[in-house]
Amino acid sequence: MLFISGGEIVLVMMLALLFFGSKAIPDIAKTLGKGMREFKKATNEIKREFEDNTGDFKREINDIRSTVKSETKRISQDIDQVSSKMKDEANKLNKEVEHISAEAERTTTKLEKEVDDASTKVEKKTTKLEKKMDEAPSEASPETTSISQDMDKKEKDQ
Repeated sequence: MLFISGGEIVLVMMLALLFFGSKAIPDIAKTLGKGMREFKKATNEIKREFEDNTGDFKREINDIRSTVKSETKRISQDIDQVSSKMKDEANKLNKEVEHISAEAERTTTKLEKEVDDASTKVEKKTTKLEKKMDEAPSEASPETTSISQDMDKKEKDQ
C-alpha cells in the first residue's frame, strides 16, 4: 500500500508500543481505524459526486451525439432524394432533346427533299422554256431575244 515491507511494519509497531504503552495502543488503533474509515467514506463520496456530475455531461454528450447522427442521416437521405430527382429530370431532358433532335433531323431531311424536288421542277421548266425559245427564234420579238441572250450570258458567268 505505502511500499512498506513486513519488517518495517513490525519496527513501527514496536516504536508505537514503546512511546504510547500497551494501554494506549488499542485507543490509537481505534482512532486510526475511524480516521481511515472516514477518509475512505469521503473518498467514495467524492468519487460518487464526480461520477454523478460527469454522468450528466456524458448523457448530454451522448444526446448531442445521437442528435447529430440522426440529423446527418436525415440530411444524407434528403441529399440522396434530391440527387435521384435531379438524375431523373436529367434523363427526361436528355430524352426530350434526343426526340427534338430526331424530329429536327427528319424535318430537315424532308425540307431538303422538297427543295431538291422544287429545284428539279424549276430546272425542267427552264429547260422546256429554253427549248421552246430555241425552236421559235423567228417568232420571238426583239425583247424576248435580248432576254434570252441575257440569260445565256448569266449562265456562262456562273
